[in-house]
Amino acid sequence: MNQEKIGKFIANCRKEKNITQAILAEKLGVTDRSISNWENGKNMPDLSLFKPLCEILGITINELLSGERLDKETYQERFEENIVNTIDYSAKKVNKYNGTISLIIIVFGLFIMISAIMIFPSESSWGSIYSVFGIMIFMVGVSRKVRKIKWWKRLMFMIVIFTFIMGTLLFTDYVNVKMNEEVPMFRIKTTYAGNVIYYDTLFYDAYRCNANLDNEYLVITKNNRAATNELIRYCK
Repeated sequence: MNQEKIGKFIANCRKEKNITQAILAEKLGVTDRSISNWENGKNMPDLSLFKPLCEILGITINELLSGERLDKETYQERFEENIVNTIDYSAKKVNKYNGTISLIIIVFGLFIMISAIMIFPSESSWGSIYSVFGIMIFMVGVSRKVRKIKWWKRLMFMIVIFTFIMGTLLFTDYVNVKMNEEVPMFRIKTTYAGNVIYYDTLFYDAYRCNANLDNEYLVITKNNRAATNELIRYCK
């Protein structure tokens, strides 16, 4: 489908009918710029506009897609060719649309992840909840983006991406705990024992000793639940 040839054909037919771009745009319910883009070969009219456009210009859809007037001898030949080209064009347009939607979903998921970490304080569990929610949205977008590959390859790819993102978030959270003595955002359980707050994470334990006092400090240990009570006593 030669868009440039079709565009010139639309322009010539419009001029033959003594119709301006503005009038044609008004009749079709589009902007003047859309008509200009068609005639310059930058893009094609939507499929829903083919019939009304052809009626206004006094041509057939077959002639529109061919970009020229057709005689009886070549009409049927071009008709079959244009059907194939139209199907191919429609498929590409749908794929482009789906790709754009997938990209929007991916960006939105990333935005939620980053916003959750930046907005919510580490003491709040909402940060981790919204981060996981953002990851799920991100994964939906990625899944749409790679939907053409085989299901088992797509599944493996999704697992790798999910593991990488979660690993990055957990590592970043640990660095923040270690360097800035902030409480872990991604935690399994939080236990309160007087002035000691125990944060149980997947890979380590954190104890906020003398919580909310002037001499507050943070203790980070290996994941050892058996020693929890002893460390709580030590903090006291």
